Amino acid sequence: MNDRTRVLVAVGTTVLLFLGVQLGALALVEPFHESGRQAVENPQNPTNSVLYFGVMLVATGLMLAAFKYDLEWLIRLLIVGVSVMISWYVFAELVPALLAPPLAAAVADALAIVVALAVGAALLLYPEWYVIDTTGVVMGAGAAALFGISFGLLPALLLLAVLAVYDAISVYGTEHMLDLAEGVMDLKIPVVLVVPMTLSYSYLADGSTDDVLEDDRETDTSAADGGIDPDTDDRSAADDAGALDRDALFIGLGDAVIPSILVASAAYFLEAGTISVPLIALNLPALGALVGTIAGLLVLMYMVLKGRPHAGLPLLNGGAIGGYLLGALASGLSIVTALGF
Repeated sequence: MNDRTRVLVAVGTTVLLFLGVQLGALALVEPFHESGRQAVENPQNPTNSVLYFGVMLVATGLMLAAFKYDLEWLIRLLIVGVSVMISWYVFAELVPALLAPPLAAAVADALAIVVALAVGAALLLYPEWYVIDTTGVVMGAGAAALFGISFGLLPALLLLAVLAVYDAISVYGTEHMLDLAEGVMDLKIPVVLVVPMTLSYSYLADGSTDDVLEDDRETDTSAADGGIDPDTDDRSAADDAGALDRDALFIGLGDAVIPSILVASAAYFLEAGTISVPLIALNLPALGALVGTIAGLLVLMYMVLKGRPHAGLPLLNGGAIGGYLLGALASGLSIVTALGF
């Protein structure tokens, strides 16, 4: 496999991981609704977005403080615990669907708990890249579905817009997200999706946090690590090096989850433009948000592989919002209805 083929395979794999989160969320929308998983009493309340954003800021501050005072183990246990909880939500819906009806009622709950605990054990004992990715897709799909049915259209749109702005500020301005990303990468927890570019790559053996696409940002840090020296005159040569010298690509799980919230929300709260697809809830607005997210991801990957530092959510959320609005208009909705007013 030549170098450019490796890059294309890695980009394709990243797209498939995003699709796994999005399609998984769409498959979980109705089961979560029927199980009463909606997290808020009034999903149409725009203040839900403000509350979530505030919680996220507090969590970010606490994580930065934990790194400062050498409490990384606490963050790792917390993330693994959240992984087990969300995995249980997902498997509690998936296992009964896979078991024969006579067995489902008797063993489904217990088996879902066992599988969720096995996910936690795998993360603690052997967090190789395929364990991280599998858990990340399960977590991402579950989280996107939970937030999707809990945020109405207007709150979801507000959330994506605010987080896109915050992402840009935290990467280009304060740069505190870079400090957070550097800390969590060494913990080997499912806050990132890992895409190997070589068959021999091992995430367990890789101790570097320099050359990453991190949660809420995508960036290269140095020419020595495969990035671009900003003073070089040979842009094309540097661009190729930035793409081909990596052992793996990393992209934050939050970058997959946040735009997928709008995908799930559109499928749940809108009935216009319904598309009949087995196993998933889908309509034109949700499809537009899905396609828009992938379009934003492809632009983002192009920029990253050219060695240009860039925050992820402005492109990803922007693509999701733009695609959603186009899908809503195509389904016959007015722009006012599409915006949730």
